[in-house]
Parts: sequence; C-alpha cells; structure tokens
Amino acid sequence: MARGGINKAVVQTARLAILARGENPSIDAVRIEMGNTGSKTTIHRYLKELDESETRLTITEAPLDDELGELVSRLAQRLKEKAQEPIDLALAQFEQQKTALLTQVETLEAAHSQLQQQLDIQAAALAQESAALQTASTSLQTEQTRNAGLSQACSDYELRITDKDEQIRSLEEKHLHARDALEHYRNAIKDQREQEQRRHEGQLQQLQAELRQAQQSAMVRQDEITQLHRDNERLLIEHRITAKELAALQEQSRKDQAQQLKLSEQVSLIESERTLLQERLRVAVLDSQSRQDALTKQQHTHKTVELDLIKAQATIEALRLAAVVATAPEATTED
Repeated sequence: MARGGINKAVVQTARLAILARGENPSIDAVRIEMGNTGSKTTIHRYLKELDESETRLTITEAPLDDELGELVSRLAQRLKEKAQEPIDLALAQFEQQKTALLTQVETLEAAHSQLQQQLDIQAAALAQESAALQTASTSLQTEQTRNAGLSQACSDYELRITDKDEQIRSLEEKHLHARDALEHYRNAIKDQREQEQRRHEGQLQQLQAELRQAQQSAMVRQDEITQLHRDNERLLIEHRITAKELAALQEQSRKDQAQQLKLSEQVSLIESERTLLQERLRVAVLDSQSRQDALTKQQHTHKTVELDLIKAQATIEALRLAAVVATAPEATTED
C-alpha cells in the first residue's frame, strides 16, 4: 500500500507530466515531481504496471499480432526491469551510507566542540591558579623580607641592652670605689667626711636614679624583645601555612597540566577519527560516482537494446510484408 496518499493515478499524472517535458520518467524524477513523497518501491511498482499497460495497449493496437512480436516486447520489458532494479538498489544503499556518514561526522564535530570547550575551561582555571600561585609567592617574599627586618631589629635591641648592662656594671663599680674612698676619709677628717658624705650621698642618689632609669629602660627593652619574639613566631607559623598552601597549589597545577595533556590526546584522537571518516566519505563519494557511471552505461546499453528491438521489429515487419507480397501473386494465379 502506498504511503502518504500516493496511488497509481498520482504516479501516472507525474509520469505524464515528465513525458510531456520530454524527460525520462525515472523513479527519482517521478518522486521529485510528486513533491518528494512516497517510497521508491511503490513508485517502481506503479511505473512497472503503467509500462505493462502501455505495452499491452501498444501490442493490441499494433498491426503485429503474431507471437514473435509479443515475445520481443516482453523481452524488452524484462530487460528494462532487470536493468532498473540494481540501479534502484544501488541508489538506496548509497543514500543510506551517505546519511550514516553525515550523522557520524555531525556527532564527532559536536564531541570535538564539547571537548574544545572543556579544554578552554581547564586552560582558564589553570591561568587563575597560576595567578593565585604568583600572588602567594609575592606575599611569601614580602613576609620573608619583613621577617628579616624584624630579626635585624631584634639584633639591634639586644646590642643596646648589652650596652646598658655594661653601663650598669660600670656604675656599680664606681659606687664601690666611692664607698671605699668614703671610709678612708671618714677616719681622717670628720668635717671633710661629712662634706664628702653629703656630696657622696648626692652623687649616690643621682647614680641610683640613673640606675633605676636604666633598669626601667632595660625592662621596656625586654618587653619589646619578648613582643618581637612573639611576632617572629607568628610569622614563622604564617610562613609554614603559606608554604603548605603553595605546595597544594603546585600539586593542583601539576594535576591540571596532566588533565590538560590527557584532553589534548583525546582531541588528537578525535581529529584522527574525523580524518578517517572524511576519507571514508571521500571513498563513498567516489564509489557513488562510479555507480553513477555504471548507471549511465546501463542506460546507454538499455537504449542500444531498445534500438535493436526496434530494428528487430522493423525486420519482422519487413519479413511479414515480404511474406504477404510473396503470397499475393500465388493467390492471383490460383484465381
């Protein structure tokens, strides 16, 4: 049963329109004339029935009623059918192969686009990770520079504290010398001792005040040194954390590079498969051209066979007329 409303009358109308234009009513031409509807098998069956109907009509209307003319007509029809069947089969196979190859090419192109997009995303992520790594390296270098400055400041403070300790020891030694001198002069001159004692007490108070000030300054410096040590420990902890983060970023960068290499290999494989499919498509096109050439040769052979049949029919007609002419004188003589 014909699909899409195709029947014998529609096929016959399309066939007559093509014949009116002086073209060959092939299966593809009839299907195009009907708007690319209907299966080729159904169109071929209807065309075969129409050709048989015209052949029977031609045989009936023709003056040749003998068995030889009918045999030649049937032979011509069978030759035409046999020549058309492999052509239709080859065209159908070619269309199927072409559709399958085009589908494979589209699928591979879509996969290639998707992989290319993933590769671009990975490249952008890798660039961001590289920028973050560069920032972390800069921060680490800054912290190292700051740590070196703090270490130098600690060394300077320790030197200053050492100087203060030396000054305190020197003052203590002076204090001891002053007491010895005071005891020595106390036994010699009482008035001079009192005077010297008052002077010494004034100096002692001054020295004690300087000592207390030096001790307070030393305590302040000790607090500063303690705070510097704490800051140094904190910076060392931050440095270790930064080093761990840097190592993690480097490991992630190596993983991203390995994944990018894997994606590049997949893209290369897909490109190879695409090239192979393109080569197969080219071979299929060449095979199609070869089949088309064979179709042209078969059509030429078919036309030659038709001409030979026409010549044979003409020869048979000539023989029949000769037989009629040869028979006519005999009939006249008998009369």
